Amino acid sequence: MTKHNKYYHDKGRNGWTPTATWQDEVVDDKDNKWIGDKIDYSKDKTPNYYIGRVYGYEARKVVEDFDLSYNIGTACTYLLRAKRKHDTSIDCIQKAINHLEFELDKIKNEKTNI
Repeated sequence: MTKHNKYYHDKGRNGWTPTATWQDEVVDDKDNKWIGDKIDYSKDKTPNYYIGRVYGYEARKVVEDFDLSYNIGTACTYLLRAKRKHDTSIDCIQKAINHLEFELDKIKNEKTNI
């Protein structure tokens, strides 16, 4: 077994030091969805950042209603949640761009195979 120094378990990969746990990010449980440290998915299966604030549309239902492909639907859900899940929307927008590029590659490959 490898011996590690006393700080080995305090740091993550590449020297990253965790400042908070995922439990610290949970501010309150207005809907009583949490049981201990886990979400009770029998009460609510959709996180709040996927539900619109004004009309209450769920991102997955919008994607389903428009009958979008996997990559385009995933890009849409990333864009719909972009400002609501993280502090900045950069990660979600980049993921959406990646999925749109995947879809473009798929379309280009289908054209060349015809």
